[in-house]
This record gives sequence, structure tokens and C-alpha cells, in this order.
Amino acid sequence: MKNLLLISCLVFIVSCKKENKQKTSEHFTIKDSLNSHEFSDSLSLKNNLGSVDDIKREYNFVNSQLLAKKLDSVKFDYQCEERTGNVVYYSEKGVLKMIKHFNADSHYSTVENYFVNNGKPYFIFKDETLWSFDGGTPEKPETKDDITEKRFYIVEYRPIQCLEKKYTLQSSAKNNPKSENVLSKEIKNCSIYEVQKTFNLLMKNKDSKGDIKCL
Repeated sequence: MKNLLLISCLVFIVSCKKENKQKTSEHFTIKDSLNSHEFSDSLSLKNNLGSVDDIKREYNFVNSQLLAKKLDSVKFDYQCEERTGNVVYYSEKGVLKMIKHFNADSHYSTVENYFVNNGKPYFIFKDETLWSFDGGTPEKPETKDDITEKRFYIVEYRPIQCLEKKYTLQSSAKNNPKSENVLSKEIKNCSIYEVQKTFNLLMKNKDSKGDIKCL
């Protein structure tokens, strides 16, 4: 009976984790310590994205457009074996500005945001969550989320700065850390091979009609 109750709790927690992560990804904001005011001009129109500061200003501008719901969007869902996901393409007057990609399986989920200029990524934000049981009882299990955030600043397919922050959220804790209060560490000799490979798949499927099986 206890085993049956534990299995029921596990299924419920997995379902809630996926649903909460999807809801979070739908309300997109960049969790970074940047100025929050809107920018009245887009640097990408001037092809002037050659530094980290330029990139920050540009994705802040695009983010303000997203929050104001000024960008058009199309999306599709997919299910590939045990992994499920969804992709949203945001554009302005037919010009692609950002791609949001969410995917998850039983204990892992990730949200990737690709900011795009002239069909190329200039900033990628990746938010990974790995959850596990962390004590409690079969009737009331406790969990923890190990969060890893990565930020890639890119010029012509080359990373000019890569940052990472890690922290843990516990269901039993009263005061969990907030992303904005966790210091980022620079990743030395970082590679964008994996995120670039995913980006290429997202671009390949950008004109897909309806849901698909795998990217």
C-alpha cells in the first residue's frame, strides 16, 4: 500500500514539475541583473552587436517587446520517446527575433531562449532544472531542484563571454535563493556546440505546420 502511495506521489510530482516549468517558460523574462527600462531603438537594425554591452542592450529591447506583446508568435509541440517539448518563434514584421524552446523528461527540464539577428544567435539563455527527492515521507515527499543557468554572448557564431550560475531550491526551505542574488561565474574556454546544434534544428523546423514527433 505504501509503495502504491509512493508511486502515486511520484507521478503527481513529475506532472506538477513539468506543468510549472511550462507555465514559467510561457511568461518569459530574462533573469539577469540588467537595466529594466525599455529601449527605443534596436541595435540589430544597425548591425552593431560587437560587444557584450551591445548584446545586453539589444536583448533588453527585444525582451521589452515580448513583455509588451508586440511580437508575433507561432509554436508547435513535440514528443520524442519520453521527452516532451514545445517551441515558440517570435518575430516582428516577418523577421525572426527570438526562439523559446522548452523540453522535459521525468527528472529534467530546460528552457532555452535564442535571441536572433539576421538568422544568427547573438545571445542564448539556458535554464536547466534537475529535480530529485530530498527526504520527507511517502505520504509527503520533499524535493529539491538543482538549477543551472547559462548565458552565452555570441558574435558571428563565436562566444565572446559565457556565464554560469548554480543554486538549489528545496521544497522544505522557507528562504530559497533567488536567481538575481546568485553570482555568475565566467566559463573559461566555453563551447556553444550543443546549443548551436539545437538552434540549427529549431531553424530547420521553423516552418513546420502542426505538432511533430522529434526535432
